[in-house]
Amino acid sequence: MRTPRSTYRLQVRKGFDLDAAGEVTDYIARLGADWLYLSPLLEAEAGSDHGYDVVDPSRLDPARGGPEALSRLASTADAAGRGLLVDIVPNHMGVATPEANAWWWDLLTHGQDSRFADAFDVDWAAGGGKIRIPVLGDGDAELDALTVTDGRLCYYDNRYPIAPGTAPDGATPREVHDAQHYELVSWRRADTELNYRRFFAVNTLAGIRVEEPWVFEKSHAEILRWVHDGLVQGLRVDHPDGLADPGGYLQELQDGAGGVYLLVEKILEGDELLPPSWPVAGTTGYDALGDVDRVLVDPAGKPRLDALEARLHDAAGSAAELWAELVRSCKRRIADGILNSEVRRIARLLPEAPDTVDAVAELLTCFPVYRSYLPFGVEHLDTAARAARERRPELAETLASLLPMLRDSAHPAAVRFQQTSGMVMAKGVEDTAFYRYSRLTSLNEVGGDPSEFSIDVAEFHVRQQRRQAGFPASLTALSTHDTKRGEDVRARISVIAEIPDEWERTLHELRALAPLDDGPFENLLWQAVIGAWPASRERLEAYALKAAREAAHSTTWTEPNERFETALRDLVTRAVEDDDVVAIVSGFVDRVRAAGWSNGLAAKLVQLSAPGVPDVYQGSEVWETSLVDPDNRRPVDFAVLDEMLGRIDAGWMPPVDDSGAAKLLVTSRVLRARRDNPEWFSRYLPVPAQGPAASHVVAFDRGGAVAVATRLPLRLAEAGGWHDTTIVVARRPVVDVITGTRHAGGTLLLRDVLPDYPVALLVPAHLDPEATAEETR
Repeated sequence: MRTPRSTYRLQVRKGFDLDAAGEVTDYIARLGADWLYLSPLLEAEAGSDHGYDVVDPSRLDPARGGPEALSRLASTADAAGRGLLVDIVPNHMGVATPEANAWWWDLLTHGQDSRFADAFDVDWAAGGGKIRIPVLGDGDAELDALTVTDGRLCYYDNRYPIAPGTAPDGATPREVHDAQHYELVSWRRADTELNYRRFFAVNTLAGIRVEEPWVFEKSHAEILRWVHDGLVQGLRVDHPDGLADPGGYLQELQDGAGGVYLLVEKILEGDELLPPSWPVAGTTGYDALGDVDRVLVDPAGKPRLDALEARLHDAAGSAAELWAELVRSCKRRIADGILNSEVRRIARLLPEAPDTVDAVAELLTCFPVYRSYLPFGVEHLDTAARAARERRPELAETLASLLPMLRDSAHPAAVRFQQTSGMVMAKGVEDTAFYRYSRLTSLNEVGGDPSEFSIDVAEFHVRQQRRQAGFPASLTALSTHDTKRGEDVRARISVIAEIPDEWERTLHELRALAPLDDGPFENLLWQAVIGAWPASRERLEAYALKAAREAAHSTTWTEPNERFETALRDLVTRAVEDDDVVAIVSGFVDRVRAAGWSNGLAAKLVQLSAPGVPDVYQGSEVWETSLVDPDNRRPVDFAVLDEMLGRIDAGWMPPVDDSGAAKLLVTSRVLRARRDNPEWFSRYLPVPAQGPAASHVVAFDRGGAVAVATRLPLRLAEAGGWHDTTIVVARRPVVDVITGTRHAGGTLLLRDVLPDYPVALLVPAHLDPEATAEETR
């Protein structure tokens, strides 16, 4: 099995297809990245930018270049000794346009007699033998809008099949509808009455049953052909937690592929581990992201930011909840709301009792991780049961009766519970609590626990040693298409922890000029503005509306509060157009800009050089100031990056400034070192610092390459810099691959190692002194 030394993630879509990817492979190779890491390639819904809504698993999407373009790209990569890692989506299919998905169309046409009836996860009994499609608007007369056109049943722009013999001459559209194997219902009924499994709460992404051998075969034949034909060397599995048997699926995939570099998109909570039986190299790197971010956060800021959060809640007439309690309340809201149909489906598989639905919802609420993989992880179910009994003692008897069935891996309710617990966690935490908890929002990131404010350098080293020992080929990441904030937005926001009092004063001034009457959300929103600044009104408004609706406190997706949203739009307009507001924002950004850049370079160096396979998300080799999707899928100007890299390779040592060229310098030099000298990155040893500023550096030896990164830069500057702080490296000449500066080895003064940039990567020096820029002692 081949393993990449690094990857570069590209979002392939119409407008940037596989041939376009081929055109930037030379730049990516010069950058130093090893494999290309591609978003889903199978045919997706027309116009899909992300590709996770596959409609035809049997062919590569023509809009993404088609099979010929993949062959061309694979040939180019192979000629350069590189591989392709491709994202695949086994959990669900896109059904927004029924006619585009032959499987779904056949299911709607023939119902339980469809040849694809077993491919989808439908509870036919719950729907009275029909599948419910939640597309109708409000009102009892919505079915009056139906028409029969060209042999299709139409509801405005939505077209559905008509089963043979069910549309006799003279039949009204309602009568034709009533004779179908599906029932069009109000979109509001999806929360409680939907009878097919979805991806989270997305009605247009229908779950499929890859545990059925023929479904696996038909949905993976094209993917496995890519592997067998040598076009693709690695696979990234999207959302395995939605599957009935993730471990069985992964083994079947590996067996079919003949052994392939395999990753899972899996969020691990705390010290949670992947099941040891899974035949995977690791995860997609959210756990690494959290470690890197937190070692750069000042723990001294926690009490002040805690107090600010409490005061904002008090002023808003709400109590500031501890993170754990906020998670529970948000998860329970999801279990009782948009995912209640899934909770009820689990309950239908259990003995009937008046409080079974309530008990299942409470267990899901208290479940401490995304899911178990029974019997692996059964302790998480026991933990959830204890917590549920403590919170809801009146459910104790019902909980006790349900547990034996939910602990039994073969019981249908246990299977369904495991598929659902991750949905509740994702929607309750990532898509709700993350938008309500505003203490320091750089910590509100996928895979992270915002209640863990920071980690010290010693703990960071322990976690990296654990990764090196357990999953050295697991991916690491700082930005992805799923991150809530780009890596450099987070890097700047994290500086707030060093100056919490200044932030509180700034926030008070901003709220006075642009009030919203939701203090905690204003705190979150203004942090986003500071982190992404400068940003257009359009980008900030899109983020603000999405964040507010996800938080579901002052407005929601389903019940928009027009007064609040008008005020929100006004706030964003003032943020970019009101001179007084702009002056305050710009003033605070000026205060934290340099420190944010320092954090950004430190995070990049640490992620690229730490254990694991580092991924660079497209464009994040310069400042990555995206907000939540779709903002983080904006096109990248590779021509500008290519020109900038050319200047650096010609000898330019860029300043740390708005251009982001310094980050491109760091990224390219570390990636090239990993590509050309993998032996320098084969172990992990902490490198301690000595001296008055020892707490301001994180340094480690990877087996020849020593990474050195600055942390808490504002406090370091206030203390007068490095003074006589030192680190000790091998007693042999070393060179910083970033600057070319040569050092004698042994005990090194950090003021000599880091005179111009806040990071360095020291490697064994070449004997040829012309290979380095200068020598210092």
